[in-house]
Amino acid sequence: MMKSEIALLMLTQICELCEKWAMDSEISIPMKQQSHFADGNNTASIPDPNITAEYRALQSSKQSASSTGSDREGYNFDFHTLAESELCDRFKTNLQDGLSPNEATIRIKTNGLNEFDHHSPNYFKKAMVYLFGGMIVIFLQALFSAFQDWSTSRVMKSILSMLPSESLVVRGGQITRLPTSQLVVGDIVHLKMGNKVPADMVVFQSSGDLKVDNSILTGENKPINVVTNCTDSSFIESKNVVFMGTHVLNGSGIGVVVLTGNNSIMGKINQLTNARPEKIPIIQQEINRFVYIIVGLTILLAGMFALEWGVFLHRKHPQFQDTVAMLMNVMSCVVAFIPEGMPICVALTLLLVAKRMKQNNILPKSLTTVETLGCVNVICSDKTGTLTQNKMFVTNVVFSDTQVNPEDMLISLKSDSCAGGQAILYQQMQLSAVLCCNATFDASTLALPLDQRKINGDATDAAILRFGEKLSGSLSNNTRSEFTRIYDIPFNSKSKFMVTLHKPTYLDSSNSQSIFRINSSSNEHLMLVKGAPDVLLHRCISLSSSTQTTVPLNVDQMERICSLQEKLSRNGQRVLLLCYRSYTPVNPVGHVSFGQELEDAVRDLTIIGMVGICDPPRPEIKETVATCRKAGSRFFMITGDFGLTASAIARQVGIFTQMDRDPETYEDILLDQSSYQLAHQPSPDNMDAENSVITSLVLNGNEIAKLNDEQWDRVNKYSEVVFARTTPEQKLQIVTELQKRGGVVAVTGDGVNDAPALKAADVGIAVVTGSDVAIEAADLVLLGNFDSISHAIRLGRLVFQNLQKVIGFLLPAGSYSEIMPVVVNSFFGTPAPLSSFLMIIICCFTDVFPCLALIMEREEFNLMSLPPRNAKKDHLITLRIYIQSYLFMGTMQSVISMFLFFLYIEEYTGLSWGDMAFTYGDIDFTAPHVKVSADDFNNIYVPTGTCVTFLALMILQWGNILSIRNRRLSIVTADPLRPKRRNLWIFVGMSCSFIVAIIVTKVPWIQTLFQTGDVPIKYWLLPIPFAVAILAMDEIRKLFVRLFPNGPIAWIAW
Repeated sequence: MMKSEIALLMLTQICELCEKWAMDSEISIPMKQQSHFADGNNTASIPDPNITAEYRALQSSKQSASSTGSDREGYNFDFHTLAESELCDRFKTNLQDGLSPNEATIRIKTNGLNEFDHHSPNYFKKAMVYLFGGMIVIFLQALFSAFQDWSTSRVMKSILSMLPSESLVVRGGQITRLPTSQLVVGDIVHLKMGNKVPADMVVFQSSGDLKVDNSILTGENKPINVVTNCTDSSFIESKNVVFMGTHVLNGSGIGVVVLTGNNSIMGKINQLTNARPEKIPIIQQEINRFVYIIVGLTILLAGMFALEWGVFLHRKHPQFQDTVAMLMNVMSCVVAFIPEGMPICVALTLLLVAKRMKQNNILPKSLTTVETLGCVNVICSDKTGTLTQNKMFVTNVVFSDTQVNPEDMLISLKSDSCAGGQAILYQQMQLSAVLCCNATFDASTLALPLDQRKINGDATDAAILRFGEKLSGSLSNNTRSEFTRIYDIPFNSKSKFMVTLHKPTYLDSSNSQSIFRINSSSNEHLMLVKGAPDVLLHRCISLSSSTQTTVPLNVDQMERICSLQEKLSRNGQRVLLLCYRSYTPVNPVGHVSFGQELEDAVRDLTIIGMVGICDPPRPEIKETVATCRKAGSRFFMITGDFGLTASAIARQVGIFTQMDRDPETYEDILLDQSSYQLAHQPSPDNMDAENSVITSLVLNGNEIAKLNDEQWDRVNKYSEVVFARTTPEQKLQIVTELQKRGGVVAVTGDGVNDAPALKAADVGIAVVTGSDVAIEAADLVLLGNFDSISHAIRLGRLVFQNLQKVIGFLLPAGSYSEIMPVVVNSFFGTPAPLSSFLMIIICCFTDVFPCLALIMEREEFNLMSLPPRNAKKDHLITLRIYIQSYLFMGTMQSVISMFLFFLYIEEYTGLSWGDMAFTYGDIDFTAPHVKVSADDFNNIYVPTGTCVTFLALMILQWGNILSIRNRRLSIVTADPLRPKRRNLWIFVGMSCSFIVAIIVTKVPWIQTLFQTGDVPIKYWLLPIPFAVAILAMDEIRKLFVRLFPNGPIAWIAW
């Protein structure tokens, strides 16, 4: 019972050092593959006398982890620029026969398997290291820390799960199915629809419609059309490169493996995610700071007592304290001054707020990051899947004479206002959407509502299918079944359009005539074309109108269409033109030249209309961004998508607020100091000076790497920033640079490419619909809508507010009022008014139970109206809290409790303060007014007197808790009974403390074992009016603070 918390805290620090040593020793992983490579432009030879293959690789893992400044050009490879013969020479491979098995074996031995370096922590050993801290609080910390290590390994497993298990590889002239880990550079690999790409590859043969989904790496939700020629000097931008872990959505192809394992782009992301050291949460830093202060004060006091014993007591009054008694007194000082109940209350506070977060659809994976949310002043959010829905929808429809949205079309179709030419035009749009489309509904979800059905196909076709199907439900007659598709030309990056040919099979020719004017009797077929407007527009000769006629296409109409296309594109939408014509085939469908015939027939088209497709923002995003802004947090976007698309979404969700101004760019950052300051001064001619300064900025990934420290300082001054075309390294660099400049950064994301930034951020927030890698790297997971993030920030601020109340409540009785009896005993030579056992009972029981009620407190005012807490200045424990807890509350409680102790002693023994002061144990029991013997005094009345002090402190704390629950408000307006600030748990806590006090003072075996006594009823009642007086004194203090907010009392108020 005498073991001090200070010993536990010191052991914890030792354990942390042991843990760091253990982790460092485990992370020393041999980098097989990197050890044989130099930088990106140097070459390395396979050490075999018969093989002289040379090929480039990524920089070493250490360089990768540190060079966060690399941009998209930083993947400094030229594989994608080489011709087929040069590529084969580079890797000493053959396009037809591939590598020989022997050669592949040598390369595996030399350069390692196609997998990521990872280690499996010894969780039992780690738990044992943590447990050296001892006791229940340290045990909980051990569990949390072990969970952190387990979570880190889960990130690794999530990345590994993204890799395919087997691949089709050409080895020795034979197509063989091999484990993906056996792939080496130079292997020839076959890809087909549904595959995961097993390594970074350069594609040299394609079916023409090969598409891959790179969204997990780049954040772009638009499929990439893979080609066989180099399209960009950048390795990561060129469309003849496919990357490990991405999905093949359509088509087939063959490629040469150029990067494997840790050298691949996915491997680099893995290293970035796991190489960064564990961050210390802000609340942990605050608690450490408090521990250091308490430890310092404790050492000072203990030293003072030891010095006083050595200089004075041991010489003058050796019978008062021998060496053992002195050591016990020093230990009592340690026990007295450290509030042992604080770790329990802090842990329970975080647990309770975590439970509240769960109720708000927020899953905190780490309790210590909960409070950090209250300090967040920069929120960096991914776009695709986080700010947007990660689903493509048709949002605008353009006809010859009008522009509408799908909802307006639905309303119009359901009303009587849509008839004649407009109805036919709408049905043409609906039929072309569902017929000229390669997406299909998953058969297992057809019974579900339309928005919940799963769609097989790329995102663009899925959006058009969903749009057409929604319109079909509002049409009086759906003639889709009357058109049978007999041939199609899929969309490809060369032609940039899709063609379908349909044979009319309807029974009512007049119905078909009214829609597309197809004459089935003359073998006419319906040709539908969908594609890029700039490609198809010059192939069109007419357009459909709502007047039930076909109008010749003139220059004015073409300009209008081009203008609308540009407008939709600037709003971040992908624009497609839908056209039709009647066509009579010359050759039969199965003829060898039928495809070319159909492609040549894509002319003389009639325009139905244009559709604008985009990944729309989540409905709640705009309000959430505004709420975070009001709370003082800047809201930035970091995305792998293009700047134009990202800026459009930024305007829609409120990240960019200056709608009439274009954001500044990299060129503005490069201005010299005088020009930059001049450009950012409010215009004297503008009455709205604040709005005259541009506050928004757009930077691309290749520009980020060029920024120096001064330019980063400029970037940090903008309140609205979009970082576009960023790689995972650049996202990590952005977070790091903002943190260097005082930012407490929260990062939200859902993709693999977000994982390094999520791990490095002060708070990583993943969306539950995101990838497993992002979820495992994050600290919090949003289980519901994105607006949960504003609730999380509010609760994070509430944690800090309640923790300050918890500490402010614990310090007066659990620290200051416990050390004062030790001071009186040592320096004034009186009996000790409080025993070490009762000190521990106060700290661990009677203070803890009411303190837990403070955890349940609601916010006094709107916490989101305050700016974020400055983590470097606004500490959890401040000088003002020490003044309130020690000098104000602590002094009153110490004086009152010891007054009652000496009052009891005088009443029952006849010994007054004057009889005991400075006697140092040599009390005169022979005086006529003394009623007891020395034995009875020491064995009966002093133990009972210490219980009087104990009861007094317990009841005085009841007044303290009613006071401290309100920092500024009076208990008259914010009492614990009325609904607005109701907290009945306070009375439950008081009752529990009361029961503990009865047990400690009444149970006989406790009295015998721990030297306690049965306190007279009078001394149970006397502290009550004093508790009311303490409450009244603090009410007077708060009144002065409210009346004189600039006065001296307000200045020192906590």
